[in-house]
Amino acid sequence: MKSLLTAFLFLSLTCLHAASPTPPNILFALADDWGYHAGAYGTKWVQTPNFDRVAREGLLFTHAYTPSAKCAPSRACIITGRNPCQLKEAANHICYFPQEFKSWGEALTEHGWFVGFTQKGWGPGEAKDGEGKPRLLTGIAFNQHKAPPPTTGISNNDYAANFSAFLDAAPAGKPWCFWYGSVEPHRGYEYGSGVAKGGKQLTDIDHVPGSWPDNETVRNDMLDYAYEIEHFDRHLGRMLAELEKRGQLANTLIIVTSDNGMPFPRSKGNSGEMPNHLPFAVMWPSHVAKPGRTVDDYISFVDIAPTLMEVAGLEWSATGMAPTVGHSFTSIFRSEKSGIVDATRDHVLIGRERNDIGRPHDEGYPIRGIIKGGYVYLENFEPTRWPAGNPETGYLDCDGSPTKTFILEAHRKDASDIFWQRCFGMRPGEEFYDLGHDPDCLNNLALAPQSNSMQSSLREQLLAELRAQADPRMNGQGAVFDQYLHSNKAHVGFYERYMAGEKIPAPWVNATDFEKK
Repeated sequence: MKSLLTAFLFLSLTCLHAASPTPPNILFALADDWGYHAGAYGTKWVQTPNFDRVAREGLLFTHAYTPSAKCAPSRACIITGRNPCQLKEAANHICYFPQEFKSWGEALTEHGWFVGFTQKGWGPGEAKDGEGKPRLLTGIAFNQHKAPPPTTGISNNDYAANFSAFLDAAPAGKPWCFWYGSVEPHRGYEYGSGVAKGGKQLTDIDHVPGSWPDNETVRNDMLDYAYEIEHFDRHLGRMLAELEKRGQLANTLIIVTSDNGMPFPRSKGNSGEMPNHLPFAVMWPSHVAKPGRTVDDYISFVDIAPTLMEVAGLEWSATGMAPTVGHSFTSIFRSEKSGIVDATRDHVLIGRERNDIGRPHDEGYPIRGIIKGGYVYLENFEPTRWPAGNPETGYLDCDGSPTKTFILEAHRKDASDIFWQRCFGMRPGEEFYDLGHDPDCLNNLALAPQSNSMQSSLREQLLAELRAQADPRMNGQGAVFDQYLHSNKAHVGFYERYMAGEKIPAPWVNATDFEKK
């Protein structure tokens, strides 16, 4: 009898809790250009104790991917729950954000939430309403607090202090959502800071990706990138401490991730394993069952918006947002399983359209791809174009860096240099990689003489899903993505103007990146 009474009381409390009208607060922490590197994943040369804490006291996801590995299109997927091929102009970098697509920040604001952000929300690009006023896609900006940065490449934004200012401004009894948008580890870096200021050693790095030469220059570049990740992580730690101090940690859903992979050649701005595979940890002390689990389900960034709307208690139809292809992953919160929790989450779609300009007629480099079962399949729709941008205009689809400079200089001395080919050379129409045997994606199995049933299966699944999503590339209308205007008027028509002799600033690359012939 006593056990029955106990069970009844437990069930009653559980039902009451589930029906509670009080939604959680939300802290969404988004680094800028942080690849799949963290202590929780076993990376020795990056120290991320606060990300690791979120994973330890919550969930660590091992297969989280952005659909597009560039800032603006990735962030557009996050805030809308739609893939790039469904976002019109917002599939491109530095675009005019379409008025028809509402963000979850706007939806939460309309439903009584206090929504704010610091530093970088959606962007770069222009987002205005029908009256020409700036849209608050990620809420109200909180950027007033500054602090001396530890290097010349790090922002002076005191992110954690601005989070505290946001909490001070939040109305009592009203749920809030804060977007922590750092600009680290985006370039540029203070060269050698990882060693000189971070106390790191070149030998700390256990693996240099095979796309780049393994030398002092590249290792220093990687350690400088690591040092900026640690800056992001320190501010995350201060935010967690602030929530604890205010007694708000238990009922705050915390998601920590990045927008795209590391800003190195063949990573950020490309499509594949290294550009799209990102760190992802979730913490919600009052709602995550059996914390400390590692989850191997595939998660796409289009799943974030429906997840947040569900935890906010909002039906998607009530948000005014365009239909989503994403699926909420709150069932993973409630489960006690590790590894594969939901076997249907077995793949993600990736791709790109126009990132940075620099090709003739402001054209992009369209790719569609699928990652499933340890394989990567990519279809390059315009293989006669330069994937990283035209050489004569500085390979503008690849940020300037010591690593990029080293590879370009080596190629000028030796035209057969393999690293230039891997990072900047032309690519075939199809690419297919076996991650189990080739994690750096160096051996394109699509070029092998024998046919591969897995490659064919993935291609068929990819194209079927893209057709279902009304991807313009599937009906011969893909050129529309090149026709959408670039929102930085100073760079429109870059290739033609530069080739005609006009000097056009391109501060994200180095002057030596431009090939003379």
